[in-house]
Amino acid sequence: MLMKYFISLLLLFVVNSALAQSNLQNSKKKGTEMNVKVQKTEKEWKEILSAEQFNVLREKGTEKPFTGKYWNFFEEGFYKCAACGQELFESNTKFDAGCGWPSFSDVVNNKNVILKDDFSFGMHRIEVLCSNCGGHLGHLFDDGPKPTGQRYCINSASIDFQRNEKKK
Repeated sequence: MLMKYFISLLLLFVVNSALAQSNLQNSKKKGTEMNVKVQKTEKEWKEILSAEQFNVLREKGTEKPFTGKYWNFFEEGFYKCAACGQELFESNTKFDAGCGWPSFSDVVNNKNVILKDDFSFGMHRIEVLCSNCGGHLGHLFDDGPKPTGQRYCINSASIDFQRNEKKK
């Protein structure tokens, strides 16, 4: 009985991994090359980033869910990389995924992010990096709303918000 349970779990894991991989094939066509323009030493990054930003952006850390300043924030504007200022997401693609981190259904420009396989913690995920500075932003999942079906799960510490300027 225990063996059947184990085999069922293993089969479920394999099928789920295959489906996730299949659904993300189109996403992987978005920036995948690591040719970052902004390069700084660890010391230089520590001078311009807060300790939390450094941990997330440079050491691939993750903030605790429901603690970041943007997880429950819904103003009009856009989100840019906290390390280099590159524009990443528009507020009209932000949605409440209930996961505790800011979630977006798409990026401003596919060339502004790098998607990279991440096998840490014994699972397969797609890491999202800023293509300008290589900063770790979060991960991409295939459980977002239509039309993209994607959820960019992003750390608040890795982004800054800029309000839209009022038109005169």
